[in-house]
Amino acid sequence: MRLVLLGAPGSGKGTQAKRLVERYGIPQISTGDLLREAVSKGTELGKAAKQYMDAGQLVPDEVVLGMIRERLSRPDTAKGFILDGFPRNLPQAEALDHMLDEMKQPLDLAILIDVDYDVLMQRLTGRLTCENCGAVFNIYTNPPRQDHICDFCGGKLHHRADDNEETISNRLKVYDQQTRPVIAYYEMEGKLARINGEGEIDEIFQRIVEAIESRLKAGSEQSAGEARETKASAATRPASEGPATRKAVKKKTAAPRAAATSSATKKAAKKKATAKKGTAKKSAVKKSTQKKAVRKKVAAKKGATKKAVTRKTAAKKATRKTPARKKAVRRSPPSLQQILRAVEQTVNREIREMEPQLEQSARETARLLARISRAEQQGERRVARAEEKVQRLMERLRRLQGKG
Repeated sequence: MRLVLLGAPGSGKGTQAKRLVERYGIPQISTGDLLREAVSKGTELGKAAKQYMDAGQLVPDEVVLGMIRERLSRPDTAKGFILDGFPRNLPQAEALDHMLDEMKQPLDLAILIDVDYDVLMQRLTGRLTCENCGAVFNIYTNPPRQDHICDFCGGKLHHRADDNEETISNRLKVYDQQTRPVIAYYEMEGKLARINGEGEIDEIFQRIVEAIESRLKAGSEQSAGEARETKASAATRPASEGPATRKAVKKKTAAPRAAATSSATKKAAKKKATAKKGTAKKSAVKKSTQKKAVRKKVAAKKGATKKAVTRKTAAKKATRKTPARKKAVRRSPPSLQQILRAVEQTVNREIREMEPQLEQSARETARLLARISRAEQQGERRVARAEEKVQRLMERLRRLQGKG
């Protein structure tokens, strides 16, 4: 199974990728890991990537695709692979498809782990990482048993400096701008599976497995149909070619026999033929007239039966059309206008899906504002009462001072 994992930062791609590796026995391929490995080994592509990295520039797509090609040529990718972190934009997705087609390893499925924006913010801003073993916790959803101490190794937990609200918000905006066309592209290709990425980790993994299994089942049914078609075509070929081959064999065997006949037999045959010519002519005339009559009758019967059959078949075709078998057809890549239209459709769908949440948040906001206004009114009344008390106390103090 050849997969691409799509999802925003904090969607849980890495966690789910590890589980898929364990279940299906296929490697997880991360472009970040490939870059580090190539640079550390000093390969040609690694040296080219290091020049760009040292200059503070992005590594070109050609270099990254070259590393992916090298990685996919290893034996452990024979059953499939999981691409994590690539492609990030539309040109990368198109170039990846072209490369995989050349390698005869076309992509099977692109899995999008879809998580709400607010949930992503909560996951990323509350993230805590162990300095020792790298375990990840979350102060909101998965807090450690003891503050700032890892549950597994007892190491110190720290909060990354870039895990603040402003930085994360910018990262999510960039991801949304770049990846939305990629999502639309795979949706147009019929290779996208949207997975709800909210809930327990096991529940999310089960949804991903169900999407993969349904795609595998569909692929096996299609290949079985193609195999049946090839068997049927192979079965019809010998039946059509049989009579011709038999005639050819008969001709070949008859030729040497005819050549072996002697001249004596030929002469005897000639004499018999001359003797029988008179009688043969008469019988031939009779036979020809009889054959002509029989042929006319047979032709009339055949014409009538053919007309009846054609009428029946035409009536059947008019009432019931046999569905044509689907054949695997290589789709041409979608145009920019189609991708933009698909992006617009996905945006409109997401807006429709978000409308109930927006209405609910608006209602909650209204309730909070009402509570704030009530609290303000209560506070104003309390302040007024306190002022009255202060004034009474001041009057009492003045009276006491006058008496003294």
